Amino acid sequence: MKHYNIQNYIRYKNDIDFAVNRIPNKRWDEHSRDELITVFLPLVENLARKFATSQQASGVMSINDLIQEGNISLIKAVDRIDWNTIESSEDKEKTLKSFFSKRIKGGIRRAIDINRGAMRLPEHVTNSIRKNFGKDKKMVAMFFNSIFLSIDAGTRDDNDVLYQIEDESTPYNQDFLNLYLKSLLQTHLDEKEYEVLRMSYGLDCDKKSAKEIAKHLGIEGNGAYVRVSQLKKQAVDKLIENVDHSQVLDFL
Repeated sequence: MKHYNIQNYIRYKNDIDFAVNRIPNKRWDEHSRDELITVFLPLVENLARKFATSQQASGVMSINDLIQEGNISLIKAVDRIDWNTIESSEDKEKTLKSFFSKRIKGGIRRAIDINRGAMRLPEHVTNSIRKNFGKDKKMVAMFFNSIFLSIDAGTRDDNDVLYQIEDESTPYNQDFLNLYLKSLLQTHLDEKEYEVLRMSYGLDCDKKSAKEIAKHLGIEGNGAYVRVSQLKKQAVDKLIENVDHSQVLDFL
């Protein structure tokens, strides 16, 4: 991965989780400035990972740099909140997230443009690069299919080239991969879909069979294991549809 310190990242994730869990559950306008910043730090990383980190797209900036620039933009955004506008919204949480998201993404884009290098590309070329990376679903499909669907050979279609060759390579860092996979699953899947992939892959537990997963989820009947396979395929399809190419590029 590009200038990526695995141990520091795992420590960062643990610190964020610890800090967020310490904050009492209360209304958004009741949080202090520092609490509000802490609560939305996970949003910054989620948005930063939607940006491509190839040399052509981000220049010298790594994913750590993008997260840092996003955090700076979040702090500035918190200081500029118009609470009257937020209070007048029907969905205050959604409006607040939208307000932060626009400013976080804008700050990251400006930092990329400044640090890409002396040669400045026209805006339409830059947008084309971002668009193409964001729509490269084939590699996203290869990533998730090789991890989750290759576990269950019975669900594969022999005519599908993505399923014909299983990935037997050793993961770069299994602990980091599991941690990162959990964050993606929790972001994009509902509870049943998350549990099916978590237990079939063994993210933080021993790997379980389809029948064991069905029993855990309360799915009964002779076709329970079939329903588990359907949920697994449904979950993978949802990940392929929603996860950006740049979010899995480092593992391909």
